[in-house]
Amino acid sequence: MRPIFQVTFLVSLLGLALTSSAFAADSHGADPADSYSVSAKKSTQSPGKDIADQLSAAVENGDLRKKRLTLVNTGMDKKSGTNDAHSAPPNLLAAATVNPQTSRNYIRAKAAVLTGYTAPEIASDEHGHAPHWSYEGDGGPQAWGKLKPEFNTCATGKRQSPIHIEDALTLQGPAEAIQINYQPSNGVVVNNGHTIQVDVSGDNSITVRGSTYKLLQFHFHHPSEERVNHKSYSMVAHLVHRNREGQLAVVGVLLDPGVANSLINSVWTYMPLDAGDSVRMPLGLVDLNELLPKDQRYYQFMGSLTTPPCTEGVLWMVLKQAVTLSRDQLKLFGQLFPNNARPVQSVNARAIREAQ
Repeated sequence: MRPIFQVTFLVSLLGLALTSSAFAADSHGADPADSYSVSAKKSTQSPGKDIADQLSAAVENGDLRKKRLTLVNTGMDKKSGTNDAHSAPPNLLAAATVNPQTSRNYIRAKAAVLTGYTAPEIASDEHGHAPHWSYEGDGGPQAWGKLKPEFNTCATGKRQSPIHIEDALTLQGPAEAIQINYQPSNGVVVNNGHTIQVDVSGDNSITVRGSTYKLLQFHFHHPSEERVNHKSYSMVAHLVHRNREGQLAVVGVLLDPGVANSLINSVWTYMPLDAGDSVRMPLGLVDLNELLPKDQRYYQFMGSLTTPPCTEGVLWMVLKQAVTLSRDQLKLFGQLFPNNARPVQSVNARAIREAQ
């Protein structure tokens, strides 16, 4: 792969000053939308004339206001045929093309689609930007659908989660058992600013409706997002899976105070306290079997992610039997996240199966 050398040009109304830089703009958090690229093609004129002409035009048009200018040196050593920063002709400069596939915003959006939860961003209302989504205030659930165009489903979707499940309104009868295949695995505990999440690696899956879904991650909400027969639980764990077709299936495990839970104890032991931080757990310490109840009958319905972008088409299975965690375990999570639960959404005449 040819090395790329980025050079940052700072432009002022008094003239043009060329300053070399040893860092890429995106590595310091600059959004690609705040970059301005100029192409300097081969020319018989002086090496910097084409650049100066383009910069002057950009300044006159106002395009460089509050922009970062980045040029990429793609010069090649004529003798060796390899790139060399010192031997490259000065007129071999190409436009710095921003690849959206590698932008931070793209990565966050992709992660949201795959797992439903994104790393936190810093709200910047004082600079005129829309606030980042949260569970209260201007960025709370009532405003999610208006924060960004891609969050519109949060406001307009007809199959949103979580919901209030009432036995009197469910379809009661036989239902297939969830084939659960969990084993001791590796995990990374992440504080993403909205919850504590464990990214799981290993051969963990469930099989239901003739499809196998691989476990991606699990995370927690306090209090529970789901309500069952007018009862709210102290917490809920959401186990997020995906099949080969990219479809998501979430298993919800309800939690109430009682005997301490061994898996939660393991996760809390390595819980990072700062948003954006993560801690790798010792090998084989994640065993989801320690979290599941003995009775694995469930409520099943089609819903959505419970956080922006609130993508629909998610298969939900909320286990009917709750499990316990100690009051100390509950208190510890609650001190970090006093409320990270989305309010229940309208059922909108959805069919809810209750496995008997």
